[in-house]
Amino acid sequence: MTTDGTTSTTGTTLVIGATGTTGGRTAARLTAAGHRVRAASRRATPVAGAEPVAFDWYDPATHAAALDGVDRVYLVPPLGDSEPARVMLPFLQRARAAGTHRAVLLSSSAIPEGGPAVGVVHQALPGLFEQWAVLRPSWFMQNFTGTHAHAQSIREDGTIWTATGSGRVGFVDAEDIAAVAVAALTAEHAPNTDLVLTGPEALGYDDIATILTEVTGRPVVHRRLSYEQLRDRLAAHTPVPFAAMLAGLDRAIAEGAEDRVTDTVQRLTGRPARSFRALLESEPW
Repeated sequence: MTTDGTTSTTGTTLVIGATGTTGGRTAARLTAAGHRVRAASRRATPVAGAEPVAFDWYDPATHAAALDGVDRVYLVPPLGDSEPARVMLPFLQRARAAGTHRAVLLSSSAIPEGGPAVGVVHQALPGLFEQWAVLRPSWFMQNFTGTHAHAQSIREDGTIWTATGSGRVGFVDAEDIAAVAVAALTAEHAPNTDLVLTGPEALGYDDIATILTEVTGRPVVHRRLSYEQLRDRLAAHTPVPFAAMLAGLDRAIAEGAEDRVTDTVQRLTGRPARSFRALLESEPW
């Protein structure tokens, strides 16, 4: 057993997106627990305790070295791609042929098996690997504290722009996502299911603005947009199909699609999920 109670693995775990929000945290937790980790990123950025490797979803020439000796893989889809299956499925077939036997995929609570974008990869995963899991986290709490557009607009003018209306979301801490990812990657038996991850409470964006104001002391407000207004706003920085998909996810929130709380973090990690207020109070903003 490792220091965190998970089962030690003899092979190497490939973490794709190892410098990203969940990939970086997952790689750090794995190495801290004594697992061998290959940290994949476009520039082979060093990650403490891990072997860096250059990896680009769109460059198959980088895939063989990333997969060499790997028995488990954490999959973060290519950002901004509305059809990631086109590059992900050939890679996953190659991974299986190379001896990878467990895959943990980062998806979204808003995208079901067989749904758009990464939902196609979700649907294919059980047919490719005997051991697998799909993490379907709700919206990240770090969207309000990192480099996400919400965080940037909060810092610039104290405003959060959404088309969510009064809809609520079970926002989840990226650290909790990483903890579940590690459990799914290293447990003796893979979950072989999809796991919807949320924080301990469902909050509206008005609630988020209030908590930010109270904790940081800086006034923050939520401005409500229509679906069309948000789509056009996003399209100024992202491809139109992806902007439309993102705006559609906000519209689904307004209709109640994300108003739920699950016990997944507690069940897989043995500790409760962290609240948004606790996150803000414990980390620099």
